[in-house]
Amino acid sequence: MGADVLDTAGALSLSEGAGLVPAPVPASATRFAVWPVWLARLALALLAALLVASAVVPVAKSGNRSPWEGPVEGPVSTAGKAEVAGKPVAAKPYDEDIALYEVAIARVAKGENYYSFIVPEQRARDYPVNPAIAVRLPTLAYLDALLGSAGQIAAAVALMVAIIVVWWRKLGEAGVSPRLKRMATALAFVGASLGLNRHYFPLHELWAGGLIALSLGLHRIGVRGRGGRWHAAFAAAVLALAIREHSLPFVALMAATALWQRNWREAAAWSALIAVFFAGLAWHLSVISQQVLPGDPHSAPWLVLRGLPGWLSNVVQSSNLRWLPHWLAGPAVVLMTFGWLGWNRAEGMFAFLLAAGYGVLFMAAGRWDNFYWGAMIAPAMFAGIAFAPRALSGLVVAAKLAKSPVNTLN
Repeated sequence: MGADVLDTAGALSLSEGAGLVPAPVPASATRFAVWPVWLARLALALLAALLVASAVVPVAKSGNRSPWEGPVEGPVSTAGKAEVAGKPVAAKPYDEDIALYEVAIARVAKGENYYSFIVPEQRARDYPVNPAIAVRLPTLAYLDALLGSAGQIAAAVALMVAIIVVWWRKLGEAGVSPRLKRMATALAFVGASLGLNRHYFPLHELWAGGLIALSLGLHRIGVRGRGGRWHAAFAAAVLALAIREHSLPFVALMAATALWQRNWREAAAWSALIAVFFAGLAWHLSVISQQVLPGDPHSAPWLVLRGLPGWLSNVVQSSNLRWLPHWLAGPAVVLMTFGWLGWNRAEGMFAFLLAAGYGVLFMAAGRWDNFYWGAMIAPAMFAGIAFAPRALSGLVVAAKLAKSPVNTLN
């Protein structure tokens, strides 16, 4: 069989005995080519407005210190006040979060059971234990205790190198030009390199976010059960979800994509993972809830609707974008997300939906002091900006504001 199968998500060729394999996408092809002029112009206007807004809205709470600036001598107080149960309380130093997780790791390393001490320990440090979801899953504490300091360093280096290698291979197999492949892989390295910050090894989002970037790089989207590769990506996602429940949107998108592409076995695996996760989470919450006392204060709400600053601040403050001026860092987040649409394959749409989906979640949920949630998605976003020029060019051509063919940076 030598028939070619093309769709708007990418290009696939079916050859006898070889199965379904990726084929190069024509340089002039963009996913915007079939858009009506009015829609392309509306999208351009919305993108322009978003870029302007992202350059002026705050990406950090005024007076706050980002813990990504490194370890400090003693606790560092943050400006402003927080509220618990409607009553103002002094805002906690960011590094106290790390101290709590380090104590948990040390006690597990001594042979203590996580569930026998975590609630009293957290309560003693004036951290909420009500609701039970405020208490982290135990996976990372056991892993860090098992690895030790040297093992954690080795694991961080191995994870970063693995992310770089799998993305280099993924882009190469997709037929991305050598120049664009080098640019995108270098950006993936910039995103993943933050995982080498030893001070934040106890932070759950640091590892889960790296594992999501690894899983995304390992994954290949098949069609009707053929041409895809997902087992290694599945294994990385299992570990990410076991470390931090905020990995669930990524796993859910994997399941939805498999269903959309009619990869039934893969869809069943991702769906089963979600079911097992909820069962495990329910057990975790039941154990913690049994130790919650009537007098334990309720955690400050997470649903705070910060809007655009919530999305931008989470990604900027939990990535190497924090070194950029405010007016550059914000638009960079937007272009990282939008840029994935310039990769005219199913993988490009998946990455766009993933980055945009987390963006919407961050706009709706998370306080200013939850900015580190952005580390869940930041490592997987950076490579997207390499495709932004092509995405923008394609949109401009579709809007009939330029007549020249799209240049793909090849």
